[in-house]
Amino acid sequence: MSMQEKMEKNIWGLLVVLALVLSVGGIVEIVPLFYLDNTMEYNKHPEIVWQRKAGQTLADHKPGDGMRPYTPLELAGRDVYIREGCYLCHSQMVRPFRDEKERYGHYSLAAESMYDHPFQWGSKRTGPDVARLGGKYSDDWHRKHLRAPRSVVPESVMPNYPWLQHAMLDGETMQAHMRGMQRLGVPYTDADIEAAPEQLKGKTEEDAVVAFLQVLGTMVNLDESKVYRE
Repeated sequence: MSMQEKMEKNIWGLLVVLALVLSVGGIVEIVPLFYLDNTMEYNKHPEIVWQRKAGQTLADHKPGDGMRPYTPLELAGRDVYIREGCYLCHSQMVRPFRDEKERYGHYSLAAESMYDHPFQWGSKRTGPDVARLGGKYSDDWHRKHLRAPRSVVPESVMPNYPWLQHAMLDGETMQAHMRGMQRLGVPYTDADIEAAPEQLKGKTEEDAVVAFLQVLGTMVNLDESKVYRE
């Protein structure tokens, strides 16, 4: 009896061999990503990341300055976005295809998700991709869309989220979240974390979601003449 026949008749042996093969294949593909310079585009294009100077706050960042950590309000909005399962219908990654570029803009870079834990690339699009949504609609449009989607997009199948306008944010909870993100490598300063409760005072979950959506795709000005991936 050949080795193949033995494996096919021994379910546990087959599982062990499959696990070994998949592990080796995964290691070969994943490990190089941790040391190859071109894995993250900012190694060759440092302008992709905001060069924050001593004493600067997140409020000093201007659109196009480069990737920065989310503000407390934006981060709270991202939390609500994930909690409500928005990522199940909206991807957050523009693929490098002509039709996607014409509809959404420049393809997404890995560096644009460098502070996302977890990232929200997704693959299903019941609704449109949101990677470059920031600035396309007004804050008022987003509020109407969250409360009653069909009031602005008649064909929408998105559910209503009217309660977000009444749910208040908790600054202390956000401080704990920011400390956790800091441990994961997101460059929040202690001053950023201390300022969170004051910045979230009187803010609702709806305010947070709108802030999050409005910042997507606005941190970096990508040059169409540059090749960010090789």
